[in-house]
Amino acid sequence: MHQPTYSVIIPVYNRPQEVDELLESLTHQTQRDFEVIIVEDGSSIRCDEIVDRYRPNLSIQYFYKPNTGPGPTRNFGYAHASGKYLVVFDSDCIIPPAYFEAVTRALTEQQWDAWGGPDRAHQNFTLVQRAMGYTMASVLTTGGIRGGKKHVGWFQPRSFNMGISRKVYEATQGFRFDRFAEDIEFSIRMKKAGFNVGLIQDAFVYHKRRTNFSQFYKQVYNFGRGRALVGKVYPEEIKLTHWFPTVFVAGTCLLFILPFINISLAAVAWGGWIVYLAAIFLHSVIQNKNLAVGILSVPAAVLQLWGYGVGFFAERVKSTSKNKT
Repeated sequence: MHQPTYSVIIPVYNRPQEVDELLESLTHQTQRDFEVIIVEDGSSIRCDEIVDRYRPNLSIQYFYKPNTGPGPTRNFGYAHASGKYLVVFDSDCIIPPAYFEAVTRALTEQQWDAWGGPDRAHQNFTLVQRAMGYTMASVLTTGGIRGGKKHVGWFQPRSFNMGISRKVYEATQGFRFDRFAEDIEFSIRMKKAGFNVGLIQDAFVYHKRRTNFSQFYKQVYNFGRGRALVGKVYPEEIKLTHWFPTVFVAGTCLLFILPFINISLAAVAWGGWIVYLAAIFLHSVIQNKNLAVGILSVPAAVLQLWGYGVGFFAERVKSTSKNKT
């Protein structure tokens, strides 16, 4: 049997519509030397019927298993993959036609053992989704922490768009965390094992993320928790920059106390806070070329920083309390 160059592993939990859109995008790839492995993680709303519709156009395997979380579910997909490289996408991604073409070109030039790519907001996404996509990637929020052209330290691939060689899988056996920053922990372990891990800027995906601000807040709260959990295993990987969202939360709370302490200092602090949010608004408008997205990026940024900061601090306090007991 022919060994495909790439095995695409997609964990899914109760999101058949997203799987439909993702598989549809894979049928338009300019390079088709890949197989697709859908792993249903104990869903009550299955996507097997949708998968069946794409079997004539894609080489697909479908598995259903009890719910264990995204990390073990990706590992399940790895174990059933036959490709030379193993790629994981989140189910809420849409893959541009030239994705694998860009990866193949970069692997030929750079000889990466593992890679990640950025995410973007598709023009068909809702205004809220586009705003959330902007804040997640912007260097004015936590975009530098997540990685991109400008990032903190070395690049750490994220599991919505991550690829590894079979050599990496055999050496690491995949993810160790079941959820919350499982991709960050995996990236750190790959780096410590001496593998070449890089960013392929042209291998981007369109990432929907959540559909509303409430879901978005829960997501970024867990991101903050996850970063703190990584810090328990790798304390050296927590940098001052990772405390920025928590500092933002503390500073925002202080804004409401300062007027009772010093009016002049309060005026300066409020002015700085407004200038910062104005910068986010202007940068988003320029980048997205849409006024509404720029406006929505302001509450999205506040929610992102607040959720991440609270989640990070709460998990750090929780860990410290456990260590004392």
